[in-house]
Amino acid sequence: MEAAQNVKMFWFMTGSEYMIKRKEVIKVTTGSVELDKLLGGGIETMSITEVFGEFRTGKTQLCHTLCVTTQLPRDMNGGNGKVAYIDTEGTFRPDRIAPIAERFGLDPSATLDNIVFARAFTHEHQLQLITQIAAKMVEDQYRLLIIDSITALFRVDFSGRGELADRQQKLGQMLSKLIKIAEEFNVAVFITNQVVSDPGAGAMFVADAKKPIGGHILAR
Repeated sequence: MEAAQNVKMFWFMTGSEYMIKRKEVIKVTTGSVELDKLLGGGIETMSITEVFGEFRTGKTQLCHTLCVTTQLPRDMNGGNGKVAYIDTEGTFRPDRIAPIAERFGLDPSATLDNIVFARAFTHEHQLQLITQIAAKMVEDQYRLLIIDSITALFRVDFSGRGELADRQQKLGQMLSKLIKIAEEFNVAVFITNQVVSDPGAGAMFVADAKKPIGGHILAR
């Protein structure tokens, strides 16, 4: 656990050294050819990918699919690694994994065994779980960390404009830890997010204007 809390710091390196490091990036298929094209081949390790939308738009289904495709061998555009899933809304359903695994020719039982799951109940608990999974990544080969969703517990724990600055600061700290984990362990971090109405977009005549929660902190 101490090793996880002190994720290795990165120092200066040459452009050539960084180019070599970038060659380690793996692109994991989403299971959709068209979506992979939009993403340039799939979701990348060493980075954070965010998907946002309203309820029942397929965000969690995509998470379940990635739990399987990440375990595919590299020659099938998979990550050949395990998956960590942090659920903040109680939407993970292991029974949905089996048909997806069968679709990709994987054993459903073995696929579930390669997914570690945790339910978070507060934003502090969410951060503790991120620290815990970093410790597991020291010991085993993981290729994907899913947080579904990243902001749900922040909305519960922080209410009103008076707590907005504190919320954004803690959200920023969590994202900083996630990107360090992504780069240190060569994993893809996949986060889902909710949306809210954007009153300011009405002036630009945008139909059904919505924006992801988290503001500039999450957008960057």
